[in-house]
Amino acid sequence: MTVQKNNPLHGLTLQHIVETLVEKLGWERMHEQVKINCFKSDPSVKSSLKFLRKTPWARAKVEELYLYTTRSKSSSPKKTVQAPASTGEFVWPEPKK
Repeated sequence: MTVQKNNPLHGLTLQHIVETLVEKLGWERMHEQVKINCFKSDPSVKSSLKFLRKTPWARAKVEELYLYTTRSKSSSPKKTVQAPASTGEFVWPEPKK
């Protein structure tokens, strides 16, 4: 198996991509973003996968939407921890949960 460092979709299944988009956006918003009938009329993961596997242009648009959705989340500004101005002492940042 070849390692693909520059391919952010490497190792992700189409089912994972569709399920993640449904969880984050919902069917209605997915249809607004990508005009595909399988997202509008009686949507289901199974019917969407069947259509997307047969239709390369639709699959490419869904993959683009997935990348946009996941990248926009990770590129949000990070919280910064500042020391209180009154004491001037070092304050340890809160541990990540």
